[in-house]
Amino acid sequence: MVEVSSYEYPDEAQFGDYCALLKPRVMSLVVFTALAGLLVAPVAVHPMVGFASILFIAIGAGASGALNMWWDADIDAVMRRTARRPVPAGKVAPREAMAIGATLSVMAVVMLGLAANFVAAGLLAFTIFFYAVIYTMWLKRWTPQNIVIGGAAGAFPPMIGWAVATGSVSIESVLMFALIFIWTPPHFWALALFMNDDYSKAGIPMLTVTHGRRTTRNHILAYTVLLFAVAVGLGFTSVGGIVYTTLAVVLSLWFLKGAVAIWRRDEAAAEADNYKVERGVFRFSILYLFLLFGALMLEAALRPYALGGWG
Repeated sequence: MVEVSSYEYPDEAQFGDYCALLKPRVMSLVVFTALAGLLVAPVAVHPMVGFASILFIAIGAGASGALNMWWDADIDAVMRRTARRPVPAGKVAPREAMAIGATLSVMAVVMLGLAANFVAAGLLAFTIFFYAVIYTMWLKRWTPQNIVIGGAAGAFPPMIGWAVATGSVSIESVLMFALIFIWTPPHFWALALFMNDDYSKAGIPMLTVTHGRRTTRNHILAYTVLLFAVAVGLGFTSVGGIVYTTLAVVLSLWFLKGAVAIWRRDEAAAEADNYKVERGVFRFSILYLFLLFGALMLEAALRPYALGGWG
């Protein structure tokens, strides 16, 4: 972790810098999957309660991002992908980022508990703690399994959304959690294959750094096979259906095709075309998750008609 005194702040932070501090791209995935968990649940939620709950989940996700940027300012500063973030770029002071993250965390958890229930609030609190402390402060710099274990933090939002509606955890919400949890390693390892120099320079023990790209390619394939089983298996629960299951099979086969292509690549060929295949799989993996959770929400919207709502 970098010392505060090592930064200079020549410019006053702008509104956009504070927005960037909350990692809006990550927040969008959190909001989308939490909304899916809420909408596919078997219990209807009042629109105002639903809106407030998603808002506080989003704020909690942003708080986690701010705490992450505070703690990781030193390694963010030496990585091309993260050097322009508000803290390493000198726009927001580390202590300010920490204060914003801590304040928003408490507010989000308390307000979610009041707006929905304290099961959902407890899950949100644990998610923030897991991402900011277990992943950011411990796993990220200690083990090549950082992405595998740390992926749990990003997998909780649909479970939180489900808990907002039901006040409980079920097999459906656990499988939605598992879908994101198993998706995270091949998604980030595909990125690590073409960003390995950044991780190496920053001293982050990503699998590509500690065990090499060949081992990483093997792991991507193994996790993608497991992802296929989890994604399709979710289709056979109460939240699934023919639309979701069909899409899950097609998209998972396409993902698996990409993983096989990555597995078959040698480093000379990959470097020669600037990791074109790996970049393509990384981009597809983002679309994959959004489409699957979108399909779950479509199934929820169609369910009343399937149950005779037309009559």
